[in-house]
Amino acid sequence: MSKDTESEFAEAIRSGSASLGVELGSTRIKACLINQSGTVLATGSHTWDNDYIEGHWTYSLEDVWSGLRAAYSEVKATVEQQTGHNLSRLRSMGVSAMMHGYLPFDVDGKQLVPFRTWRDTYTGEAAEELSDLFGVNIPMRWSVAHFYQALRAEEPHVGDIKFLTTLAGYVHWQLTDKKVLGVGDASGMFPIDPHTGEYDSTALEKFRETTGYDIAALLPTPLSAGAEAGVLEHPELLDPSGDLQSGVALCPPEGDAGTGMVATNAVSVNTGNVSVGTSIFAMLVHENPLSQAYPEIDPVTTPTGIPVSMVHCNNGAQEISDWTSLFSDVAVAFGAKGIDSMDDVYTAILTEALRGEPDGGGVVVYPFRAGEPVAGLLEGRPMVARTPNANFTLANLMRANLYSVFASLALGMRLLEKEGISVEVIQAHGGIFRTVGVAQRFLAAALKTPVAVAESAGEGGAWGIALLASYMGSEKDLSDYLNEEIFSGDDATRVRQPDRREIDGFATYLDRFVAGLEMQEAATRVLPIDSQED
Repeated sequence: MSKDTESEFAEAIRSGSASLGVELGSTRIKACLINQSGTVLATGSHTWDNDYIEGHWTYSLEDVWSGLRAAYSEVKATVEQQTGHNLSRLRSMGVSAMMHGYLPFDVDGKQLVPFRTWRDTYTGEAAEELSDLFGVNIPMRWSVAHFYQALRAEEPHVGDIKFLTTLAGYVHWQLTDKKVLGVGDASGMFPIDPHTGEYDSTALEKFRETTGYDIAALLPTPLSAGAEAGVLEHPELLDPSGDLQSGVALCPPEGDAGTGMVATNAVSVNTGNVSVGTSIFAMLVHENPLSQAYPEIDPVTTPTGIPVSMVHCNNGAQEISDWTSLFSDVAVAFGAKGIDSMDDVYTAILTEALRGEPDGGGVVVYPFRAGEPVAGLLEGRPMVARTPNANFTLANLMRANLYSVFASLALGMRLLEKEGISVEVIQAHGGIFRTVGVAQRFLAAALKTPVAVAESAGEGGAWGIALLASYMGSEKDLSDYLNEEIFSGDDATRVRQPDRREIDGFATYLDRFVAGLEMQEAATRVLPIDSQED
């Protein structure tokens, strides 16, 4: 860090002008502190994972708070180490988290059932009935599908629900006492009317007539980016030391999809982005509506309420993480004294994929740790398959692994291609892109579209929600704010054009991938998942 940068860092802390973003992802909880120009000052993270308990993917709320405190404490320690000042004042902050799911509470704020996450696929009947009722696609992971499934099953807690929210909405509520939600996150709970930025009144009335429930009374109030959404009333939840002062203004809590759009500057019409983590999804912002509803495409919005078509896949890069961990163990077994950096392992292993054959040499990987609705699977099992004459090399195995990350996404994107919806460049972000030029290259082939990756791509949604916190109160349109104040400089964006040989190779791989999906159905029958108890 240069002396000028150190001086700016210290001044932001002294003046209390920094903004904090926290994001609860599927495997990491991250915190990101920025100055008013969007420059990252400090980051912190905490690793966590979901459990599969009694048929549901879940996280405990105790782990939510311990993880947030751990991530924040790393930011605080960095601030003290780099500036000599204590982090006590902030200009603004925001909360982001994985979207959808089911977090119901009673009149006293008591959690009624454990958190049911976006990975759950038990809501198929409810999602299908609601899609028919509303005339728009209601995915299985949406909060209204969870609620309706519980209602159909006559789960006893349903009658006690007084508040239903997402993970970001829950954390924001606990910090501020405000039951609100960013419109992008709200659009993954219940359909949003893009003209009003409110829950769709026609859908609300249809739901009321069908169930007798006024679900609007249970949902958080949707707010557009830029609005103030309360102030920090309970700083001790983040900083038990008491150093962090109350009164910090909070922006509307948003979902990881919305903050990913902000982090890649893909919030205006005819822009699009792909976010890769435990799940993978593409968000394309477009002006004209689709000609019909598709089960594979979610109708959501940007953080300012502009319509977005979202292709969401439950299974992203987790399988690659497992393989990379395995290979690091192999290195140790062969005499390596230790692994100094997992980033080095990722670079070594993923770069091998560049030497693989364009179609993966006959190796097919299924990354399905959970169900994958886009591929027609209610459950999934990780699997590697190959023919006896396949060229089973490390290069082909890792290329097949990377192709598998994008395979289900490509299936959904075909539908948008038929609708004539496309963008000139896809903005990509996520940790997998830290290995330069590998995943980016294969994503370009899978989508047949140039893919851009910025230097900030690895920061992801924690940076995105910090930007939304900093944007709060601005008189500018969000797109203008990002273009003029955050992305106006040279961000060293790398753009990769799709290669024709790899486009053809991926197409061959995808044909094999689709043909082999029947193996997944057999695997789920013979390899049941046992519930994990704490």
